[in-house]
Amino acid sequence: MVTKDSTDPSIVALIPARGGSKRVPRKNIRPLAGHPLIAYTISAARRSGIFSAVVVSTDDEEIAEAARSRGAEVPFMRPAGIAGEKSPDIEWVDHALRNLAANGRHFDCFSILRPTSPCRQPETIQRAWNAFRSEDGIDSLRAVEKCAQHPGKMWVIRGNRMLPLLPLSPEEQPWHSSQYQALPEVYVQNASLEIAWTRIALEQKTIAGNVILPFLTTEAEGLDVNTEYDWNYVEHLVNTGVVTLPDPV
Repeated sequence: MVTKDSTDPSIVALIPARGGSKRVPRKNIRPLAGHPLIAYTISAARRSGIFSAVVVSTDDEEIAEAARSRGAEVPFMRPAGIAGEKSPDIEWVDHALRNLAANGRHFDCFSILRPTSPCRQPETIQRAWNAFRSEDGIDSLRAVEKCAQHPGKMWVIRGNRMLPLLPLSPEEQPWHSSQYQALPEVYVQNASLEIAWTRIALEQKTIAGNVILPFLTTEAEGLDVNTEYDWNYVEHLVNTGVVTLPDPV
């Protein structure tokens, strides 16, 4: 639960939704459990109650229409030059924040909520916001989870030889030959959410800054849908009742 007062910083939800996804074509508006994928993120953002605005950044008119029909704003379209598969996040975030500011809409903070995390709940966002606004001296917050595949057991291949990705393990007991439970805890970021101060993006040209607060997601909150395998897996979890999606209505 979030209790808002007049001293709280303002925050805008920014939902990125390119039209040119390749691994799962048109994934942002592909139906999942009867609704476009993007509908679940829009719903979670709106129902969280923390945002002054929920804005979708897209280069695609069909996605824009789907977003508007679900209650999100699409006040401008994203230029094709910053909508490629290799375009860094800071480009579209900067574009969105500056266009909003040009129309008199200034926000202290922003949150990136990617449609590929449909299992993220309104309560997930509330929990993250409470953590962010309670912590002094940070630039941003980023969702992470404990690694299932530990980098201590990862390799790089050079020709027909392998070398450990992380050459830091003790010689007497290399990480690649150790049990998972004996390895140092390592966390990997997921796509569930990020929160940052707007000044970090506009002044430092980064979405994260240097001082980052970890936000630990639990269970399905951090599931990321980027391949057909991921899509089928989430569908299975939903159909069997293992996970519940945010109510998209």
